[in-house]
Amino acid sequence: MSSRLRHPLIAVTATVLLTVPWIGTFLSHGGYGTVHPGENIAAGLAVIVGGGAILGAAFLLAWAAETAEKDVPRAFAIAVLAVLAVAPEYAVDALYAWQAGGGSSEAANLAVANMTGANRILIGLGWSGIALFSIYRAVRSSDPAVERRPGTLADVVTLDRGISLEIVFLLAATVVAFLVPLSGGIGPVDSLVLVGIYVLYLLIIVRGDIDEAEQHVGVPAYFQQYPKVPRVLVVLFGFAFSGAIIFTAVHPFAEGLEHVGLQYGVPKFFMIQWLAPLASESPELIVVAYLVNKARTTAGFNALISSKINQWTLLIGTLAVVYSLSAGQVGTLPFDSKQTVEIWITAAQSFFAIAILTNFEVSTREAIALLGLFVTQVVAEFAVVQTFAEPAATEVSMAILYVYTAVYVVLGVGLLFRRRESVRGLLRRTVSTTRAAIRTSQPERAD
Repeated sequence: MSSRLRHPLIAVTATVLLTVPWIGTFLSHGGYGTVHPGENIAAGLAVIVGGGAILGAAFLLAWAAETAEKDVPRAFAIAVLAVLAVAPEYAVDALYAWQAGGGSSEAANLAVANMTGANRILIGLGWSGIALFSIYRAVRSSDPAVERRPGTLADVVTLDRGISLEIVFLLAATVVAFLVPLSGGIGPVDSLVLVGIYVLYLLIIVRGDIDEAEQHVGVPAYFQQYPKVPRVLVVLFGFAFSGAIIFTAVHPFAEGLEHVGLQYGVPKFFMIQWLAPLASESPELIVVAYLVNKARTTAGFNALISSKINQWTLLIGTLAVVYSLSAGQVGTLPFDSKQTVEIWITAAQSFFAIAILTNFEVSTREAIALLGLFVTQVVAEFAVVQTFAEPAATEVSMAILYVYTAVYVVLGVGLLFRRRESVRGLLRRTVSTTRAAIRTSQPERAD
């Protein structure tokens, strides 16, 4: 009896049931775009049913990605997982970019604010939080990715050196991001370069070898025993179903949270930049926490880094595309001086985080530094908008952003200088991986 209760399909069924209340709500209100918390559905209900659906879909997504590792390179499976997990963020930003194309300058600024907020949350809360969770969890159970070292806050999470490619591509996207504001907006050239970086990254990883099978347990292990055709169908259904649930549920979930926040006096712009992206990033964070809890910390961090790459390339690059489609002509998504600084601080945070990863370790101290800088900056800005009226609030807020940008850059440059040998090794591994992918793509010549 107990063995039947532990059957993997019981877990799958229970997880699917988490999504049923949202499916019922979604269908009863007429489909996508018709569920509006505070209007035709209570905000609290949207948070509960939407949050439950996102939780269930995140587990289904993680199981599908783990099952797929039997048939495709792990990096590619994780890249697909990352794209689906952050798809809601794309949807929210695309909505604002579309409105901006119709002539709304406020929507253009909101698109950039939402994008920068999502990127900073992914590193400030995601990377740091998962590192600290991994180290904390390793106290009670074995995790090969966590090393205990003497000294205060000296324990580290070790990363797979196979992510050299991801780190270098993320660095390239970060350099481009620093330059984006100089043209006065996100334009077609930015789109071509950033989307091109992501396409090149995908072409390289998809030509990689299928990794040696990792020992899975539970649901992924059960589905990996299926014959190939049924197994592939299970993976495709898992990706499609969980992606659809996440895509449709996150926006009402975020709107519900916004309504709750507004009841407590949180400003709308602050909500769009921080609370809405936090909701849209939740599937990704749930998936990674699940992987870490299974002692798959390396796969979890790979997923976070892959998410950062596609958010820092596709997300920014497609904003100008959506804006141009809405405007009916090729154009540049404009933004004000405040959003210029928001992009720079986001790029600076990314630069500092990349510098941390160059030795393939994240120490407790470094994770706390990432978390501390992120939290103190957000809290400081919130205090400013609650204390000062416009335009003073914007001026003080921009001054704070400039200071934190400088701190991130100085810390990043210092780390890169100290770890210059690691950086050289990182570049060598990336060149080797790229050459191997090029050789794989070339057909063998007949003798």
